[in-house]
Amino acid sequence: MTDPLFSVADQIVIISGGSRGIGKAIAEGFAVRGAHTIITGRDAETLQATAASLSEAGATYEVLPVICDVADADAIKSLVDTVMEKYGRIDTLVNVAGVNRRKPSLEITEDDYDFVMNINLKGAFQMSCSVGKVMIDQKGGAIINIESLNTLRPLKNVLPYAMSKSAMGHMTKGHALEWGEHGVRVNGLAPGFILTDLTQKLWSLEQMQEWGLTNTPQKRLGTPEDMVGTALFLASKASAFLTGQTIYVDGGYTCGWNWPIPEGGGQ
Repeated sequence: MTDPLFSVADQIVIISGGSRGIGKAIAEGFAVRGAHTIITGRDAETLQATAASLSEAGATYEVLPVICDVADADAIKSLVDTVMEKYGRIDTLVNVAGVNRRKPSLEITEDDYDFVMNINLKGAFQMSCSVGKVMIDQKGGAIINIESLNTLRPLKNVLPYAMSKSAMGHMTKGHALEWGEHGVRVNGLAPGFILTDLTQKLWSLEQMQEWGLTNTPQKRLGTPEDMVGTALFLASKASAFLTGQTIYVDGGYTCGWNWPIPEGGGQ
C-alpha cells in the first residue's frame, strides 16, 4: 500500500548532476516511483548510460537525459525550454551538480576558484532562478539544494567548496523567503560523509575510515541511496509546510563531537 501524502508520481523532476553518485541515486528514487525524471550533466555518454540504467532499474517513464553545464546560463535556458515544451510544467528541481578541488587556500588558483564557484554556487543560483520563474507562474513547486556538512562549518583544505556550500545554505533560506508566497518551497539536503565513485579512494585510506567512523554515531559512512528518502519527502505533500530548512542526513555527525575521553570520564 502506498500513501499519497508521500507520493511523487507524475511529478516533472529535474536533477542537475543526475548522472552519477548522489544525483543518480536520487534520480532513480524518483524515476521508479512514477516521476517523469530529467537528468542533466556535462558528459553525453555518461548521461545516456545512466538514463538506460535507470530504465533497467524500473523507471515508470522514459528518463530524459539533457546535456547542461550549469555554469552556462544559455544551457540552463535551453534545458528549461526543452522541459517546458515536452511537459508543460516543472514540479521539482534538485540542485546536485557540484565539484571540488582539495587544496590549501594558498595553492588555490583563480581557475580552481572559478571552477568550483561557477558550478556549485553560480550554477545552482541560475538554475534555481530559471526554474523558479516557472514555478512562480504555475503557483507551486519544490526546490531541493544538495548542500554539505560544509554548510555548517568548513572542512580543512577545501575552502572554495566550503564557501560555495555555506552560501548555498543562505540561498536556500533567501529563495524560501522570496518565493514562499507563490507556493514555491525551497529546502536543503546536506549529506554527511558519503561513499561515491569520486570519494572511494579518499575513504579507502585507513586514517580517514577511522576518523569518519569515530565521528559518525551510526558507525558507518553513508551511501548515495541514504539520500533518497529525504529528497522524496521534500518533494512530496508530506513537507507542505516545510521551507527554508537544511536537513542534515549525516548519520548523526553534526549532533556533537566525539572526543577521546577515557571510559569512566577520565576522573
